[in-house]
Amino acid sequence: MPRLENGLKLLAKGYAWLPDERRRSGARTVATRLGGMPAYGIQGPDAARFLYDEDHVRRSHAIPEPVQGTLFGKGAVHTLDGEMHHVRKAMFVALLMREDGIASLVREATDAWDAAVPDWTRRSPVVLFDESSRVIAGSVARWAGIPVRDDEVSALARDLIAMVDGFATAGPRHVRARRARGRRETWLAQLVRDVRSGVATVPEGSAVDVVARHRDADGQQLDSHVAAVELLNIIRPTTAVAWFLAFSGHALIRWPQHRDRLAGGDPAFAEAWAHEVRRFYPFAPFIGGRAPKQVEFDGQTIPENAMVLLDLYGQNHDPELWGDPYAFRPERFLDRKIGEFELVPQGGGDPRTNHRCPGEQITIALLGALAVRLARLGYEVPEQDLTIALHRIPARPASGVVLDVTGSA
Repeated sequence: MPRLENGLKLLAKGYAWLPDERRRSGARTVATRLGGMPAYGIQGPDAARFLYDEDHVRRSHAIPEPVQGTLFGKGAVHTLDGEMHHVRKAMFVALLMREDGIASLVREATDAWDAAVPDWTRRSPVVLFDESSRVIAGSVARWAGIPVRDDEVSALARDLIAMVDGFATAGPRHVRARRARGRRETWLAQLVRDVRSGVATVPEGSAVDVVARHRDADGQQLDSHVAAVELLNIIRPTTAVAWFLAFSGHALIRWPQHRDRLAGGDPAFAEAWAHEVRRFYPFAPFIGGRAPKQVEFDGQTIPENAMVLLDLYGQNHDPELWGDPYAFRPERFLDRKIGEFELVPQGGGDPRTNHRCPGEQITIALLGALAVRLARLGYEVPEQDLTIALHRIPARPASGVVLDVTGSA
């Protein structure tokens, strides 16, 4: 039974915590304690399969309240298991994995990016993280059927980014995240009530329309507050692609030899770029759940109710999987079939049936398309702090990537 509390180590090391524990112990599976509870850090494709088997690990009652209260929202699909999860997840799959739906969102976002570039040129220098978050927030809100005026987009983007930025800290970022979630849940719950009563109309088949009409496994419509939570679980993680755009800017500055090829717009290389950015850079450190009964994995006995944590960052930098994992090489993903439990920046498994993010295909398509436009952008790089602190969750370049934009290439 693990005895040593590791909460302070997690705070100090962030993404490096579980990889360092693994190196220290010489084992792939490490036993520890978090918040006074036994916890087991696991890593690798077999570990991902284990985590996503509900006979071994379940998510209900496993996500800490501070994460529910900021990142996911209370009552969200992430907190469900079994039939309740499958029915709610089917709603997201229908919305987020339609090829025509993904294409229309990408068009909305690329058009918004192109429209923003002249303003960036006038206002330069600009912060890539901030500007891309505004482009994406406005685009995904309109795509989802959420009415938002141009003068409201900046505030919406700030709130959506705050929810992601504050889930893993107890400080001011966490307070901002809770306040932002409260504002946006109230706003969207009223929209859902207005749509249901006929006071407001939204496009048929839009996210607002589908969520407002959805019936759960018990046959009941979602409470308007839970419906708001799930709408945020569409627009919030999409806006978080701003992290990957900032990382893309960081990569183009550090490894400029890739810029011409990315700017060429080859769809295969743009997708490979999206995969490598998500693999190489830190985003989610781990995901987890609780063991519903005593289970065995990798020679370890995991007691009932213990936490099980899949080390996403460690797995995405595993030399057995990736070979030279700390080299940034997008070409590693050209002509390579990726196992559903190998590359896990947004979880593993089949997004149609388990807890893997159903919006992952949106992330890949959106990141690829906007990274191509970023590579085509005319810009100079002023002096700035581009360090990425691994103890900060979620990590990002300290400067947000400042660019002096001269126009589109």
